[in-house]
Amino acid sequence: MKAHQRLKPVDLITCIALLTLIITTLVVQPPYVPILLLKYGGLAFILTLLWRFDNGQFRIVGILHMFYPLIFIPIIFDSFAELLPWASPIDLDPMLIEWDLALLGTHPTVWLERFIHPWLTEILTWAYTAYYFLPPILAVALYRRRSVADFDRAVFGMMLGFYLSYIGYFVVPAVGPRFTLTHLQTMELAGVFWADGIRETLDVLERFKQDAFPSGHTAVVLLVLFYAWHFVRGLFWVFLPVVVALIFSTVYLRYHYVVDVIAGIVVAVLSIGLERVVTRFWIGRPTTDDRR
Repeated sequence: MKAHQRLKPVDLITCIALLTLIITTLVVQPPYVPILLLKYGGLAFILTLLWRFDNGQFRIVGILHMFYPLIFIPIIFDSFAELLPWASPIDLDPMLIEWDLALLGTHPTVWLERFIHPWLTEILTWAYTAYYFLPPILAVALYRRRSVADFDRAVFGMMLGFYLSYIGYFVVPAVGPRFTLTHLQTMELAGVFWADGIRETLDVLERFKQDAFPSGHTAVVLLVLFYAWHFVRGLFWVFLPVVVALIFSTVYLRYHYVVDVIAGIVVAVLSIGLERVVTRFWIGRPTTDDRR
Protein backbone atom coordinates (compact mmCIF):
# COMPACT_ATOMS: atom_id res chain seq x y z
CA MET A 1 0.00 0.00 0.00
CA LYS A 2 1.35 3.42 -1.00
CA ALA A 3 2.14 6.02 1.66
CA HIS A 4 -0.69 8.39 0.72
CA GLN A 5 -3.15 5.50 0.98
CA ARG A 6 -2.13 4.87 4.59
CA LEU A 7 -3.10 8.36 5.69
CA LYS A 8 -5.91 8.23 8.23
CA PRO A 9 -8.28 11.00 9.36
CA VAL A 10 -6.62 10.98 12.79
CA ASP A 11 -3.23 11.54 11.11
CA LEU A 12 -4.61 14.53 9.26
CA ILE A 13 -6.17 16.25 12.27
CA THR A 14 -3.08 15.55 14.37
CA CYS A 15 -0.92 17.20 11.72
CA ILE A 16 -3.28 20.17 11.65
CA ALA A 17 -3.19 20.40 15.44
CA LEU A 18 0.61 20.30 15.58
CA LEU A 19 0.94 22.84 12.77
CA THR A 20 -1.51 25.14 14.56
CA LEU A 21 0.47 24.85 17.79
CA ILE A 22 3.75 25.57 15.98
CA ILE A 23 2.26 28.68 14.37
CA THR A 24 0.77 29.80 17.69
CA THR A 25 4.14 29.36 19.38
CA LEU A 26 5.90 31.44 16.73
CA VAL A 27 3.28 34.19 16.90
CA VAL A 28 2.93 34.37 20.69
CA GLN A 29 6.67 33.96 21.37
CA PRO A 30 6.50 32.58 24.93
CA PRO A 31 9.80 32.16 26.83
CA TYR A 32 9.85 28.46 25.92
CA VAL A 33 9.83 28.70 22.11
CA PRO A 34 12.73 26.26 21.51
CA ILE A 35 11.25 23.64 23.88
CA LEU A 36 7.78 23.89 22.35
CA LEU A 37 9.03 23.77 18.77
CA LEU A 38 11.14 20.73 19.65
CA LYS A 39 8.11 18.99 21.17
CA TYR A 40 5.68 19.76 18.35
CA GLY A 41 8.25 19.24 15.62
CA GLY A 42 9.38 15.98 17.20
CA LEU A 43 5.83 14.65 17.36
CA ALA A 44 5.24 15.65 13.74
CA PHE A 45 8.46 13.87 12.73
CA ILE A 46 7.46 10.69 14.58
CA LEU A 47 4.03 10.75 12.99
CA THR A 48 5.59 11.16 9.55
CA LEU A 49 7.83 8.15 10.14
CA LEU A 50 4.93 5.99 11.31
CA TRP A 51 2.81 7.02 8.35
CA ARG A 52 5.66 6.50 5.88
CA PHE A 53 6.85 3.12 7.11
CA ASP A 54 3.54 1.47 8.06
CA ASN A 55 3.68 -0.79 5.02
CA GLY A 56 3.00 -4.15 6.62
CA GLN A 57 6.63 -5.24 6.84
CA PHE A 58 7.01 -4.50 10.56
CA ARG A 59 4.05 -5.26 12.80
CA ILE A 60 5.29 -2.99 15.59
CA VAL A 61 5.16 0.02 13.25
CA GLY A 62 1.54 -0.75 12.39
CA ILE A 63 0.65 -1.05 16.08
CA LEU A 64 2.37 2.23 16.90
CA HIS A 65 0.60 3.89 13.98
CA MET A 66 -2.71 2.81 15.49
CA PHE A 67 -2.00 3.72 19.12
CA TYR A 68 0.21 6.81 18.79
CA PRO A 69 -2.70 9.27 19.32
CA LEU A 70 -3.11 8.06 22.90
CA ILE A 71 0.61 8.65 23.44
CA PHE A 72 0.66 12.09 21.83
CA ILE A 73 -2.27 13.47 23.84
CA PRO A 74 -0.60 13.73 27.28
CA ILE A 75 2.51 15.26 25.70
CA ILE A 76 0.48 17.90 23.84
CA PHE A 77 -1.65 18.64 26.89
CA ASP A 78 1.39 19.05 29.14
CA SER A 79 2.94 21.49 26.66
CA PHE A 80 0.09 23.93 27.22
CA ALA A 81 1.68 24.86 30.56
CA GLU A 82 4.39 26.66 28.55
CA LEU A 83 2.11 28.08 25.84
CA LEU A 84 -1.41 28.93 26.94
CA PRO A 85 -0.63 31.43 29.74
CA TRP A 86 1.04 33.61 27.08
CA ALA A 87 -1.47 32.92 24.31
CA SER A 88 -4.53 33.51 26.54
CA PRO A 89 -3.31 35.29 29.68
CA ILE A 90 -6.69 36.30 31.15
CA ASP A 91 -8.71 33.64 32.95
CA LEU A 92 -12.43 33.88 32.24
CA ASP A 93 -13.65 32.17 35.40
CA PRO A 94 -15.81 35.19 36.41
CA MET A 95 -17.83 34.73 33.22
CA LEU A 96 -18.32 31.01 33.84
CA ILE A 97 -19.31 31.68 37.45
CA GLU A 98 -21.94 34.12 36.24
CA TRP A 99 -23.24 31.56 33.74
CA ASP A 100 -23.59 28.99 36.51
CA LEU A 101 -25.42 31.48 38.69
CA ALA A 102 -27.72 32.49 35.85
CA LEU A 103 -28.46 28.85 35.06
CA LEU A 104 -28.82 27.44 38.57
CA GLY A 105 -29.20 30.40 40.87
CA THR A 106 -26.35 29.18 43.09
CA HIS A 107 -22.76 27.97 43.07
CA PRO A 108 -23.02 24.22 42.37
CA THR A 109 -19.87 23.27 44.27
CA VAL A 110 -21.12 25.12 47.34
CA TRP A 111 -24.61 23.65 47.08
CA LEU A 112 -23.15 20.14 46.82
CA GLU A 113 -21.49 20.49 50.22
CA ARG A 114 -24.68 19.07 51.79
CA PHE A 115 -23.81 15.71 50.18
CA ILE A 116 -20.11 15.60 51.07
CA HIS A 117 -19.09 12.38 52.78
CA PRO A 118 -15.63 10.78 53.02
CA TRP A 119 -16.80 7.57 51.35
CA LEU A 120 -18.49 9.44 48.51
CA THR A 121 -15.38 11.58 48.05
CA GLU A 122 -13.23 8.44 47.92
CA ILE A 123 -15.43 6.74 45.34
CA LEU A 124 -15.77 9.82 43.15
CA THR A 125 -12.04 10.51 43.25
CA TRP A 126 -11.36 7.03 41.90
CA ALA A 127 -14.11 7.53 39.30
CA TYR A 128 -12.49 10.80 38.23
CA THR A 129 -9.17 9.04 37.56
CA ALA A 130 -10.93 6.53 35.27
CA TYR A 131 -10.70 9.23 32.58
CA TYR A 132 -7.05 8.29 32.09
CA PHE A 133 -7.81 4.58 31.61
CA LEU A 134 -11.10 4.31 29.70
CA PRO A 135 -9.79 5.45 26.27
CA PRO A 136 -6.84 3.01 26.20
CA ILE A 137 -9.02 0.18 27.53
CA LEU A 138 -11.49 0.76 24.71
CA ALA A 139 -8.66 1.03 22.16
CA VAL A 140 -7.13 -2.27 23.29
CA ALA A 141 -10.53 -3.98 23.24
CA LEU A 142 -11.12 -2.78 19.68
CA TYR A 143 -7.64 -3.85 18.63
CA ARG A 144 -8.27 -7.33 19.99
CA ARG A 145 -11.46 -7.52 17.91
CA ARG A 146 -9.20 -7.14 14.87
CA SER A 147 -11.34 -4.52 13.17
CA VAL A 148 -9.15 -1.67 12.00
CA ALA A 149 -12.15 0.29 10.69
CA ASP A 150 -13.90 0.31 14.08
CA PHE A 151 -10.63 1.09 15.87
CA ASP A 152 -9.85 4.02 13.58
CA ARG A 153 -13.36 5.46 13.92
CA ALA A 154 -13.31 5.31 17.71
CA VAL A 155 -9.80 6.74 18.08
CA PHE A 156 -10.56 9.49 15.56
CA GLY A 157 -13.75 10.41 17.43
CA MET A 158 -11.95 10.52 20.76
CA MET A 159 -9.14 12.63 19.32
CA LEU A 160 -11.67 15.08 17.96
CA GLY A 161 -13.00 15.35 21.50
CA PHE A 162 -9.53 16.08 22.84
CA TYR A 163 -8.65 18.63 20.17
CA LEU A 164 -11.98 20.48 20.35
CA SER A 165 -11.56 20.66 24.13
CA TYR A 166 -8.10 22.13 23.62
CA ILE A 167 -9.56 24.84 21.42
CA GLY A 168 -11.89 25.68 24.27
CA TYR A 169 -8.97 26.04 26.68
CA PHE A 170 -7.40 28.68 24.46
CA VAL A 171 -10.65 30.53 23.73
CA VAL A 172 -12.07 30.38 27.27
CA PRO A 173 -9.15 29.80 29.66
CA ALA A 174 -10.35 29.05 33.19
CA VAL A 175 -8.92 27.30 36.23
CA GLY A 176 -12.17 26.10 37.76
CA PRO A 177 -14.01 26.47 41.09
CA ARG A 178 -11.37 24.65 43.16
CA PHE A 179 -9.27 27.81 42.79
CA THR A 180 -11.85 30.56 42.36
CA LEU A 181 -14.52 29.64 44.92
CA THR A 182 -12.38 28.46 47.82
CA HIS A 183 -13.49 31.46 49.86
CA LEU A 184 -17.09 30.20 49.68
CA GLN A 185 -16.41 26.55 50.44
CA THR A 186 -16.87 25.58 54.09
CA MET A 187 -16.09 21.84 53.92
CA GLU A 188 -12.96 19.96 52.92
CA LEU A 189 -13.09 17.09 50.44
CA ALA A 190 -11.50 14.47 52.67
CA GLY A 191 -11.51 10.87 51.54
CA VAL A 192 -11.12 7.59 53.43
CA PHE A 193 -8.01 5.95 52.01
CA TRP A 194 -6.12 7.34 49.01
CA ALA A 195 -8.44 10.05 47.64
CA ASP A 196 -6.43 12.94 49.08
CA GLY A 197 -3.16 11.52 47.77
CA ILE A 198 -4.64 10.90 44.33
CA ARG A 199 -5.83 14.48 43.98
CA GLU A 200 -2.52 15.84 45.22
CA THR A 201 -0.67 13.65 42.72
CA LEU A 202 -2.90 14.82 39.87
CA ASP A 203 -2.29 18.44 40.86
CA VAL A 204 1.46 17.87 40.60
CA LEU A 205 1.34 15.91 37.35
CA GLU A 206 -1.10 18.26 35.63
CA ARG A 207 1.03 21.37 35.35
CA PHE A 208 -1.53 23.00 33.09
CA LYS A 209 -4.49 24.30 35.10
CA GLN A 210 -6.51 26.44 32.67
CA ASP A 211 -8.52 23.49 31.39
CA ALA A 212 -11.94 23.98 32.96
CA PHE A 213 -13.96 24.92 29.86
CA PRO A 214 -15.12 22.71 28.34
CA SER A 215 -14.92 19.65 30.58
CA GLY A 216 -12.63 17.41 28.58
CA HIS A 217 -13.28 14.64 31.07
CA THR A 218 -16.98 14.77 30.23
CA ALA A 219 -16.47 14.98 26.47
CA VAL A 220 -13.96 12.14 26.19
CA VAL A 221 -15.69 9.64 28.47
CA LEU A 222 -19.00 10.22 26.68
CA LEU A 223 -17.22 9.47 23.41
CA VAL A 224 -15.75 6.33 24.94
CA LEU A 225 -19.24 5.31 26.02
CA PHE A 226 -20.66 6.03 22.57
CA TYR A 227 -18.10 3.91 20.72
CA ALA A 228 -18.27 1.16 23.32
CA TRP A 229 -22.03 0.96 22.70
CA HIS A 230 -21.48 0.65 18.97
CA PHE A 231 -18.47 -1.64 18.86
CA VAL A 232 -17.94 -3.41 22.23
CA ARG A 233 -21.37 -3.57 23.86
CA GLY A 234 -20.13 -5.53 26.86
CA LEU A 235 -17.70 -2.76 27.80
CA PHE A 236 -20.50 -0.20 27.55
CA TRP A 237 -22.32 -1.72 30.52
CA VAL A 238 -19.09 -1.84 32.51
CA PHE A 239 -18.22 1.75 31.64
CA LEU A 240 -21.70 3.24 32.15
CA PRO A 241 -21.75 3.55 35.98
CA VAL A 242 -18.13 4.72 35.97
CA VAL A 243 -18.88 7.44 33.42
CA VAL A 244 -21.96 8.64 35.31
CA ALA A 245 -19.93 8.85 38.53
CA LEU A 246 -17.04 10.53 36.71
CA ILE A 247 -19.20 13.28 35.22
CA PHE A 248 -20.78 13.96 38.62
CA SER A 249 -17.33 13.98 40.22
CA THR A 250 -16.13 16.83 37.97
CA VAL A 251 -18.41 19.23 39.85
CA TYR A 252 -18.46 17.48 43.23
CA LEU A 253 -14.64 17.53 43.39
CA ARG A 254 -14.69 21.21 42.32
CA TYR A 255 -12.76 20.77 39.10
CA HIS A 256 -15.53 22.14 36.89
CA TYR A 257 -18.49 24.47 36.72
CA VAL A 258 -21.77 23.00 35.52
CA VAL A 259 -21.49 25.01 32.30
CA ASP A 260 -18.17 23.24 31.67
CA VAL A 261 -19.97 19.90 31.81
CA ILE A 262 -22.67 21.13 29.45
CA ALA A 263 -19.98 22.36 27.06
CA GLY A 264 -18.29 18.95 27.33
CA ILE A 265 -21.52 17.27 26.26
CA VAL A 266 -21.71 19.62 23.27
CA VAL A 267 -18.11 18.77 22.35
CA ALA A 268 -18.93 15.05 22.48
CA VAL A 269 -21.97 15.46 20.23
CA LEU A 270 -20.03 17.65 17.81
CA SER A 271 -17.16 15.16 17.73
CA ILE A 272 -19.51 12.29 16.88
CA GLY A 273 -21.08 14.33 14.09
CA LEU A 274 -17.71 15.35 12.64
CA GLU A 275 -16.39 11.81 12.88
CA ARG A 276 -19.36 10.49 10.92
CA VAL A 277 -19.06 13.16 8.23
CA VAL A 278 -15.31 12.68 7.80
CA THR A 279 -15.59 8.87 7.83
CA ARG A 280 -18.31 9.01 5.20
CA PHE A 281 -16.06 11.20 3.06
CA TRP A 282 -12.98 9.07 3.71
CA ILE A 283 -14.52 5.79 2.53
CA GLY A 284 -14.31 7.22 -0.97
CA ARG A 285 -10.51 7.14 -0.58
CA PRO A 286 -8.26 4.08 -0.38
CA THR A 287 -8.35 3.03 3.28
CA THR A 288 -6.29 0.85 5.56
CA ASP A 289 -7.38 -2.77 5.31
CA ASP A 290 -7.97 -5.05 8.28
CA ARG A 291 -4.49 -6.50 8.30
CA ARG A 292 -2.27 -6.53 11.39
